[in-house]
Amino acid sequence: MRISLGKMMLKSKGNLIVLAAIGLASCSSRPEQFPVSSSTPEQPPVVKADKPFVAAGNIEMQLSGGDYIIRAGTDEHIRVSFGGNTGNAAAEVTTNGTRANLSITDTPHSNFRATVEVPATADLTVHLTGGNVEIARITGNKDINSTAGNVAISISNANDYGTVDASVKVGNLDGGPFGDSGSGLNPHLKWSGPGKYTLRASLGSGNLELKR
Repeated sequence: MRISLGKMMLKSKGNLIVLAAIGLASCSSRPEQFPVSSSTPEQPPVVKADKPFVAAGNIEMQLSGGDYIIRAGTDEHIRVSFGGNTGNAAAEVTTNGTRANLSITDTPHSNFRATVEVPATADLTVHLTGGNVEIARITGNKDINSTAGNVAISISNANDYGTVDASVKVGNLDGGPFGDSGSGLNPHLKWSGPGKYTLRASLGSGNLELKR
């Protein structure tokens, strides 16, 4: 049997070989079949806590490991949304006058994400057990600490701050608008300015970035 791309030529005296060749040609013309993926698109973020809170109040957060974005909301609320692998994670917000406490607990070991919206003006105290946190431009005092991971804090105007104290035990520190940067063991930044707010940030190991 000899098969070419343009024409199939059979050299045989028996019908059996002819039928086999026809079957081979019909099989080769079938489209290739691929298994259908069983994965489903990721679900949109789900609001897990939502409570009104005054502007310019103090918010303390206890955050279990994960990836977090903390940003100004469009209203005077504390609102928490979960995304990714949420597992058994839970969020609780309590308020008392100008003070609020937020806790996020029982987060999975991987692919957990949360977005926390707060009033545009608020004093923030954030304790993160590990992971990544990005803090958007929020006016007020900030006291941020994490054991390991990446911390990024956006600064609207460096002159809004009177005192800045940022340090990393092991890793990288990018001072951004405050100038000094360093890496390795114990990079440390201290800065004084004309503003009224205080910024403190400490990280055990990883990258700490103060950015415009």
